[in-house]
Amino acid sequence: MPEQLEAEPGAALTLFGDHIEKARRFTRNLAVHGEERGLIGPLEVPRLWTRHILNSAIAAPYFQGRAVDVGSGAGLPGLVLAIARPDVEWTLIEPMERRTAWLSEQVAELELENVTVARMRGEEWSEGRVFDVATARAVSALRTLLPFTAPLVRPGGRLVFLKGANVGAEVDAAAKQVRKFGLTDVAIEVVGEGVLDEPTRVFVATVSH
Repeated sequence: MPEQLEAEPGAALTLFGDHIEKARRFTRNLAVHGEERGLIGPLEVPRLWTRHILNSAIAAPYFQGRAVDVGSGAGLPGLVLAIARPDVEWTLIEPMERRTAWLSEQVAELELENVTVARMRGEEWSEGRVFDVATARAVSALRTLLPFTAPLVRPGGRLVFLKGANVGAEVDAAAKQVRKFGLTDVAIEVVGEGVLDEPTRVFVATVSH
């Protein structure tokens, strides 16, 4: 175990339950190999659990059916959510070969039978509006994120994006895109209060048509 990896927070067992061992293995793998493979920055390992793993896992209740993580990168949030929610069918879309190689390795090692890795950009998806939920974390601002995520979701499906403290300003700046893609029930929800040291902000919206 890397010396600088923070101790596992108590909330980890609460969030992952019976799947905690897979979460521990993935976190350790990311701590050991993440920086050298260009997946995370050198300052992230000491806060890997709190800032990245639990920040992703806390959103698990938002998902159902068939879900897609666009720009999955190191597997945040897609792989973390796939561990926490094995009942959901996950597609991880990522254009960079070294990242899709990592994702595929982790899927195999962790025996995640509910995950498919697709090397492409979100806008290159050609199988239509087949997803019940689309998610993304730290990919881009809403106004640029919506055009390549909303078209993947069936009418009545949801967008669930993990965002930073400036998400309110992003929503204001994306008003045109919100109208264009027929988003309704747009909200910013704060999850994890009382569970995580730093709660997660989640942008949620329904794709109405």
